[in-house]
Amino acid sequence: MKKICFLLTAFVLPAILVAQQFRVSGTVIDNQTQLPLSGASVFCQNTTIGTLTNSSGEFTLNLPAGGYDVVVSYTGFETQSLHINQQTENAGTLRFMMKEKNKNMEEVAVVATTEVKNGWEKYGSFFTEQFIGITENSATCTIENPAALRFFFSKKRNRLKVIASEDIIISNMALGYKIKYQLDSFVHEYGTTVTQFTGYPLFEEMQGSPEQLAKWNEKREEAYLGSLTHFMRSYYNKTLGGEGFKMEFIDPKTNKTRPLNDPYDSAFAIVDGEELELHPPGSLRVIYLGETPEQAYLIKNKLSPDNTVQVSQISFRDAVGVESNGYFYDQRDVLSIGYWGWEKLGDFMPYNYKL
Repeated sequence: MKKICFLLTAFVLPAILVAQQFRVSGTVIDNQTQLPLSGASVFCQNTTIGTLTNSSGEFTLNLPAGGYDVVVSYTGFETQSLHINQQTENAGTLRFMMKEKNKNMEEVAVVATTEVKNGWEKYGSFFTEQFIGITENSATCTIENPAALRFFFSKKRNRLKVIASEDIIISNMALGYKIKYQLDSFVHEYGTTVTQFTGYPLFEEMQGSPEQLAKWNEKREEAYLGSLTHFMRSYYNKTLGGEGFKMEFIDPKTNKTRPLNDPYDSAFAIVDGEELELHPPGSLRVIYLGETPEQAYLIKNKLSPDNTVQVSQISFRDAVGVESNGYFYDQRDVLSIGYWGWEKLGDFMPYNYKL
C-alpha cells in the first residue's frame, strides 16, 4: 500500500508544479518608430528571472505563482515596470511601448546640482553602508563598477543624491549572488538621517564548488528566515505563529503597544479568496523568535547583548496587497525600521527563493 501511495505521489507532483507556474509573454517596441527593440532586458525585479528580447522584440518568462514587477529597460529609453500575477489579463500578449529619455532634462538636472569631485573617495564608504548595509553578509559584498556612480551634494538642502550611469554590479560572496541593480534614486537627508533608495535589482546565482554551494544554501536560509519576505509569506499563508512571528499593534495616538491576537481582524487585514490586503490603522511591531540579532546591531543600538529576538516595526502609508510569494504592492507604501531597517541589500533574498 505504501508503494502505491508513493507512485501516485510521483505521478501527481509534476502536474502540481506546472499548476503553480504561469507564463508571461509580450513585445517591446520603440514608441516613435513602432519598430521592435531587439536585446531589450526584461526581468522580474528582485528575482533571478530575466531574459532578452529576440529579433522581433518578443520575450517569454515562466514564473512561479505569486506577484512580480516586470521591468523592461533598453539603453537610451525610459525604464518601464508593470505589476503582474496569475490573474493579470492579457499576460500572454503584453506590449511595452518604450519612450526615449529626455536628454535635455537630464542635462538641466545635472547643471542645477553640484557634483562632488572625487565623489567615490569622499562618499563611497557612506553610500555602501546605506545601500548594501553593515551586517556580516554585507561585509562580503563588493561594488564592481564604482566609476558608474556620481555623487551630488546640496548644501542648501543638506542632502546627498547618487545616480548611476549604468547598472550597479554587486558581488555578494556570503550568499553567492551577483546583483545587477538599476538604480532609480538614492537620497540621504542629513537633517533627518533618513535614507531612501529605489531601483530594480536582478539576482544571478554564482557558480561554485560543492562546498561553496552548500555554504551559500545555508547562508541563504539564514538570510531568508525572519526577513520581511518571510513575514509576508507567513502572513499570506496564515502561519505566522508557526513560523516564529509574534505581532503587536502600536496605537498611533498613544504610541502604546498591545498584543495582536488576530492579525486577520478586519481592522488590520482583508482576506478575499486568495487575496490578502493589509491596512493597519497604525504601525505593527513584529518580533521574530527564530534567530538572535547580530551583536553589531545590538551594540549600535545600545541594546542588551543578551537579547535573543529580532524586533522590527512596519508602517503603512496606504493599504498593500500581499501575494503568495511574499511580494507586496505598492512597496513604496511600506516603511520598516528596527531589524528590517538594519538589513539592506547585502541581506536581501530574491522573491523566487524557496527553502
